[in-house]
Amino acid sequence: MNSMECVECVECREGCGACCIAPSITSFIPGMPNGKPANMPCIQLTSDFQCKIFDDPARPKVCAELTPTSDICGSDREHAMFLIHTLESLTA
Repeated sequence: MNSMECVECVECREGCGACCIAPSITSFIPGMPNGKPANMPCIQLTSDFQCKIFDDPARPKVCAELTPTSDICGSDREHAMFLIHTLESLTA
């Protein structure tokens, strides 16, 4: 996050993982050298929806820079999946 305070930021929702499933990632992910397509769980996502490489420098920059906000995370996991999928479609 930049030096400006994020006024729309929210805490990550426990058991969500939408940001590790819904978007496509074109950069290297350990275990997924070509990234991942949209709507495929990242290989680094655990069964309880935690990132195995959250604090690892090998974590993709796009993941590290993703800030949870109400615009992305919505009101629940399903809403987050919908919002991220919509953003993915609009930026494809």
